[in-house]
Amino acid sequence: MAIQVGDMAPDFSLKDNRGNETRLVDYRGKRVLLSWHPLAWTSVCAAQMKSLEENRAAFAELNTVALGLSVDSVPSKNAWAKELGVAETRLLSDFWPHGGVAKAYGLFLEEQGISQRANVILDDAGQVVFVKVYDIPQLPDISEIIQFLET
Repeated sequence: MAIQVGDMAPDFSLKDNRGNETRLVDYRGKRVLLSWHPLAWTSVCAAQMKSLEENRAAFAELNTVALGLSVDSVPSKNAWAKELGVAETRLLSDFWPHGGVAKAYGLFLEEQGISQRANVILDDAGQVVFVKVYDIPQLPDISEIIQFLET
């Protein structure tokens, strides 16, 4: 079962696309958008991650940090980020243990070995305030996320 609004978000520590450790607890005091995508190097996932990068200023104004997550390895995420021109947004590798964070959030598709496509927003104390799971081929509407954060 996917994480629900009102739950406290499980803490995690993952490496980003540059190999830097990223701990969720380090973002206390800010809202966090956890944006899961199934796999790098696919067109919908690319558009999803580019939308995070393109809206960094809007997120900053709303005291929000956006993080992209998938089960891809750090080297793959780094090459992909360079290919996409994603220079500032951290793309986190949930590679090992394979999909461990996605599993903790109830967003891992065991048979496919990937996460679902989902957006989860945490408040500044780490409590879940928004969850939306999308069909795998569906591009999340970033304006919906920004509108939610504005209210």
